[in-house]
Order: sequence, then structure tokens, then C-alpha cells
Amino acid sequence: MRVAVVIPARNEEASLPLVLEAIPADLVDEVVVVDNASTDRTAEVARARGASVLVEPRPGYGAACLRGVEYLKARQPDVVVFLDADFSDHAEELPRLLDPIARDGADLVIGSRVRGHRERGALLPQARAGNWLATRLMRLFYGGRFTDLGPFRSIRFGPLVDLGMADRGFGWTVEMQVKALQAGLRTAEVPVSYRRRVGVSKITGTVSGTIRAGARILWTLARHLVRK
Repeated sequence: MRVAVVIPARNEEASLPLVLEAIPADLVDEVVVVDNASTDRTAEVARARGASVLVEPRPGYGAACLRGVEYLKARQPDVVVFLDADFSDHAEELPRLLDPIARDGADLVIGSRVRGHRERGALLPQARAGNWLATRLMRLFYGGRFTDLGPFRSIRFGPLVDLGMADRGFGWTVEMQVKALQAGLRTAEVPVSYRRRVGVSKITGTVSGTIRAGARILWTLARHLVRK
């Protein structure tokens, strides 16, 4: 399989080198770092370590991911892996996310931090609560068997484009899972490890960030339910 990795990154110059070094180079054809309105040396350190660097000036997790997907349309990889730039995910576990696609024909594979090993304090209570609520709602209304909205995930590129992803903020992950269920994609979930991130989280690191992220996730679910 031709595999591309997309890493949204905003002010992650300290952690990004660690992430890039941990990616199994023999399995990945291209690493794409999307510099999302950084004010530090994120882009510079990414280029220095061989990554393709894109710039998305409009802040937003989904905006950065969408920029990466648009770039890859000209390259047409078989699979895209999304990975955070804060070193909380274990990039060396990337083979776990590819195996269900290669072996079982899955279209979307979610790396579950809930099912995997977590460093104490890595997945904060507000994140666990949000995951629990969102995944239970997806199970109730769509039959999805997810335990997490984890950002470490893989998806076949063709089906990803067909999903018509649009969320430019924190609702990106739940939008992908809901749309995958609606489209009848073959989904799987594998346990992944999770550590305390380098620096302070832009989402769960502050009260305001937690509230905004939670509201966005619930709004995204509600919007798709209304359409359903």
C-alpha cells in the first residue's frame, strides 16, 4: 500500500521532531505536515526532517486536515494516516492501524486510547467523558462500535474523499466516524498507546478549550442526526 501521513501542527516545534523520528519510514511514502497558523518554527523543523510542509493560515484542526487531503488528491495514496503533532500518540504503532486494512479489508481504522495503554493523566477526565458520550450516541443512532474519537487513525483515500469532509474545527474526528457509518464503510478499532503530550493541549488544556471542543462535537452529531 502507498501510505501518506498527515500531521496537523500548530506551534509544535518542540514535539514535532520526536513524532517524525518515530514514524516507521519503511511503511510510509510521504509525511505531510500542515502548519496551522504557527508562530514558532514548526514549519522549519518539519522541512529539516524531510516532511512535505503545507500552510493552512486559518486556525482549526479540521481546516489543517482538509488542507492535507486536498494536497494528496494529486498523489492518490492508498491510505492516509492522521497523527497529532504533540507526541501523545505512539507513531511507531502505525502498523496496528494498517493491518486491518491490509488483512481484513477495513476502510477506516480508529486507534482507541480507551482500549490501549495510557500513561497516567494523559487522557483527562473531560476527554474521557466526551468520548463516552459521543461514542454512545453513535452506537445508539448509527450502530457504530467505537470507544474513542482518537486522532490517530487510518482511512483508505478514495472513501475519505467520497465522504465529503467539511468540518474545519474540533468536529473533524466525529464527522469522519459518523459519515463512515452512514456510508456503510467497513470500520475497525485497534488499541493504541497514549502518553502525556509535550506542552499544553489546545483543547483539553484549558476550560474554554474543553467547552468549545465538546460543544463542537455535540453540534456535529446533532447536525447529522437532524439530516438523518
